[in-house]
Amino acid sequence: MAKDWTLGEKTAELKKEQEYAILVSLITPEVTETQAHEYLDELEFLASTAGAVSVKRFTQRAAHPEHRTFVGKGKVEEIQKFIERHEEINMVIFDDDLSGKQTNNLEEALKVKIVDRSTLILDIFAHRAQTAQAKTQVELAQMKYLLPRLRGLWTHLERQRGGIGMRGPGETQIETDRRLVQYRIKSLEEKLAEIDKQSQTQRKTRGELIRVALVGYTNVGKSTLMNLLSKSEVLAENKLFATLDTTVRKVVFERMPFLLSDTVGFIRKLPHHLVESFKSTLDEVRECDILLHVVDIAHPQFEDHVKTVQKTLQEIGAGEKPTLMVFNKFDLYRERYFDDLLDRDTRLELEIELRQRLQTTYGENVFISAHTKENLDELRERMTRLIKESYVVRYPHQVKGW
Repeated sequence: MAKDWTLGEKTAELKKEQEYAILVSLITPEVTETQAHEYLDELEFLASTAGAVSVKRFTQRAAHPEHRTFVGKGKVEEIQKFIERHEEINMVIFDDDLSGKQTNNLEEALKVKIVDRSTLILDIFAHRAQTAQAKTQVELAQMKYLLPRLRGLWTHLERQRGGIGMRGPGETQIETDRRLVQYRIKSLEEKLAEIDKQSQTQRKTRGELIRVALVGYTNVGKSTLMNLLSKSEVLAENKLFATLDTTVRKVVFERMPFLLSDTVGFIRKLPHHLVESFKSTLDEVRECDILLHVVDIAHPQFEDHVKTVQKTLQEIGAGEKPTLMVFNKFDLYRERYFDDLLDRDTRLELEIELRQRLQTTYGENVFISAHTKENLDELRERMTRLIKESYVVRYPHQVKGW
């Protein structure tokens, strides 16, 4: 099947038509079949957030990725035949990072756009970024991700059987592009450092108040909770990475003021360069006094999500902060996991058992529903106690008026 598709097509032109995608994942000794399908569920949500419709999924069992095309030759042919039968498909998304060479080989074989997980996440971040800081951070992550892939992306200009360095027009273009990308990275890092200085100055001016940060996996309801606690209007959508720019609001509980911040959500396989670039945004988490770790209790893999967030917090140096686990969407949990025929007493027993198990595993917690506003009073009481304790530690000789 012939396809009129060329590399380097303008983004604006691509946006005009609906994009349809195939999702591809490997089942390896490190990734079970169940996990692979869970990751594909998340990849489909990412694709949907970016505006693409997922048409078909392909998985393959392998000891490791194939160095030329990530999946084996037979699987590439299977995907190719499916694309030929479905002309609307114009993109294949892989659930892992691809090298420049793999991307180039797959584009040559499949004649459609090839996107990997990191590229997809970076695209979403680029679309969501609103402030100068977020835009700079995203572009820096994109440049750092692109730099090591330039050689593979320019292989179509190199000599087929070149000498030691395979010199040729492709090599010349690679060196030119590498210098341009390196210069851009340096420029963006300098700009980000300047923005970060301004942010540090802003944070110093609010240093007297206790700071509470909402953290958690993406799409667990942090922004909805932020709106309820601070009575503000932060964007809250059922999409991944609805919040990129940190939002800070002054909140008062029982005449006791504190600062509440809503931060970017975390996700599995978050591109390393993105974490590095967003460290200045995550300073709000690193410098806060208390963490509210919000968890979607209704999600089948919520425990994996908790591990992902805890791992990321450790990476940015915020793993040991006082933390209150906030298990959100408990109304949805009941709907999904409680039989309609259960009587009230049995339901209460199951809820108590779940709370005790999670408290043993994760420590102090509270179960809420930001959607129905269930248990928000209990959350406020727990927060008030933690904030008071933090004020006493910070100002032991100062009498407060609350």
